[in-house]
Formats: sequence, structure tokens, C-alpha cells
Amino acid sequence: MSQFPEFLKFELGIYVDQFVKWLMNNFGGFFDFLQAFILGFLMRAEGFLQWLPWWVVLFGVFLLGWKVKKISSGIVFALMLLVVGSFGLWELMMATLAVVLTSVIISLLIGIPVGIIMAYSSTFEMIMKPMLDGMQTMPSFVYLIPALMLFDLGSVPAVFATTIYAIPPVMRLTNLGIRNVSKEMVEAAHSFGSSPWQILFKVELPQALPTIMTGVNQTTMMAMAMVVIASMIGARGLGREVLIAINRIDIARGFESGLAIVIIAIIIDRITQGIAESFKVEE
Repeated sequence: MSQFPEFLKFELGIYVDQFVKWLMNNFGGFFDFLQAFILGFLMRAEGFLQWLPWWVVLFGVFLLGWKVKKISSGIVFALMLLVVGSFGLWELMMATLAVVLTSVIISLLIGIPVGIIMAYSSTFEMIMKPMLDGMQTMPSFVYLIPALMLFDLGSVPAVFATTIYAIPPVMRLTNLGIRNVSKEMVEAAHSFGSSPWQILFKVELPQALPTIMTGVNQTTMMAMAMVVIASMIGARGLGREVLIAINRIDIARGFESGLAIVIIAIIIDRITQGIAESFKVEE
């Protein structure tokens, strides 16, 4: 009586496995094209970041920190990046940023339009909410399995898994931001003869922008959280250094690469937060 009855067991995982295999057999060409496209964008992003002189990056981060926060913040951010460079991890940091940047761009290109549709359709929102709940609560390691099956080892499956993990916040907050736009303001735009597209781009999106930028911040931070996990399927960068340090029980190497990831995460978080706050002030 203490054991769960056999006749009530339902092995859902088998059907998910069959579905992924069906995708591979019937849409292999599409996934090959997607892999080539993502890899091309990723290589260009990484090549550009690696090409930039280190002092240009430091100066750019200083200016961003000064613009969105204050001059002392810009100086601190630049010094923090200088610390990463002093560890000899500059090139690996750029490789990590390329993966994060690619994942975030893909997340925004998909997430913002989906969030807009959710705001306009309660039925679609009702369908998407449980899916987003699952995407956010599913252990991140699980995303590595379909990513490996569809794209093999390398940076592309890492971008794929990171995107799936990081995309829910921007969808949720885009939906929330548009739904919270004043109904009176929308009705006033209607009364002046504005089309639905004009209302969206000239009224709703500008009003929802601070909330959407908060979603961008959260998506970026979740992408950073996948750095080490993505290294398990071939992603280059600081995450691989952490993984190597774990395998070799190398405390020094693990501490330096881990601290570098923390530094990048702090800088990105503060800058994106500052941008979001600047929109709120302008509003």
C-alpha cells in the first residue's frame, strides 16, 4: 500500500524524446540553417569584441557608467574590468560576452513581440503563462539535452539553451508594461484617429518602456547565470575556466574566473538598471 500503483504511472518523457527526434528527422535542414545563422552572428560578435582594444572597452564602460549612473560609478566599472584583464582573462571575457550578447539579442527579438501579443490577447496570455512558468522553474541543466540533440556540441547549443532559460522575463514584463498603460491615454489616441499600430508604437510602447527595460535587465542577468552551465556543452569563455578548475580542484583558477563572472554580471546589472531608471525619470 505504501508504493505508488503501477497502473497510474505515465512516462511523459518518452513522448518528449519522440517529439525531439521527430523534429530532427523532419526539420533537420531548418536546424542546420539556424545553427549556421547563430554561429555566424556569434563569430562576428566575438570577432568584433576581440578586435576592440582593451583601453577602448574600458573607456566605453566608463562613459556608460558615467552616463547612466555617475562619474564615480564609471571609474569603478572601468577599474573592475581592469581587474579581469589583470587575471589574464580578457579574451575569455570577450568570448563570454559574445555568447551572452547573442542570447540576449535573440531573446529580445522573440520575447518582445510575443509579450506584445500576450498583452493584446488574454487567450494567448493564458496559454503562455504556464509555459513561461515551466521555462523559469525547469532545472537549467535540462535545457542542455535538447540543445545537444538538435545542434551537437559547441557554442550554438549553448546559445540555444541560454535563450530558452533567459527569455521569460522580457516576455512577462513586456506584457505587464503594455497592460498597465493608462486606458484613458489609449482611448484619447483612439479618439484622435490613431491606428492600432500608431497607438502601439507612439503610446503603449513608450509608456511601457521602463518596465520592458527591467525585463531586458532580468533577461541579461539570467543569460549570465547560464555561463558556467553552458560551458558543459562546449561554450568558450569564463564558464569553461570554472569547469576546468572544478575538474582539477584548482582553487586559484576557479576563484579568478568566478570573480571575473561576478564582476561582469555586476557591471551589466548596474548599467541596464541605470538605463531602465533613466526611462522612468524621463517618463
